[in-house]
Amino acid sequence: MSELQSLEQNYGAEIVRKGIHLLSLSIPVLYYFLPKPVALSILLPLTLAFLLSDVARLFLPSVGRLYDRLFGWLLRTHERNDRGRHLTGATYVLVSAVVCVLIFPKVIVITAFAILIISDSAAALIGRRFGRRPFLGKSLEGTSAFFLTALAVVAVAPKIAYLPGEYLIGGAAALLGTLVEAGTPGIDDNLSIPLSIGCAMWILYALFLPAVDLYRLG
Repeated sequence: MSELQSLEQNYGAEIVRKGIHLLSLSIPVLYYFLPKPVALSILLPLTLAFLLSDVARLFLPSVGRLYDRLFGWLLRTHERNDRGRHLTGATYVLVSAVVCVLIFPKVIVITAFAILIISDSAAALIGRRFGRRPFLGKSLEGTSAFFLTALAVVAVAPKIAYLPGEYLIGGAAALLGTLVEAGTPGIDDNLSIPLSIGCAMWILYALFLPAVDLYRLG
């Protein structure tokens, strides 16, 4: 197989991965309509199932071989069994969702998690195809795609009172999430992105809009 064919195959796998990743957008969308206990009653068993299957894949050779035959082509390089014991991105997405729902107010979870799903996908696809100029640990093109789509998410995500300051807070948090995505090697960005955005939004609301009731949506 030529280098060009290999690159095209890898990019095709990345498109499939990000297509599956985009399905996770259902988490913030459904959470908007669901009470926190109901959301957790769905997320917790689902996360446990993915976590147990991942552990079985990593520690039981027969399960690992079966997983590799069925889904190995979807795994990123560092997720493969021969590269050490790493959970898959799907498991990290669900763990991240549970942590965010447990910690943050709903309005923050929806924004932070939607940015993770949409902007991380945009950054990966644009960066892999068009990335030429390095920026931190990624490419400037991919990082720009992340930031622009994150701003778009902030623009349409639900707010508490739709004050101008809420959009500025979201934009600042989106910028932080962009930098975290580009420059935090060793930490799975399915965790680092929403947690950094969530913490930033929470702190900024407390500093600049303390009168806004962040729990109005739940």
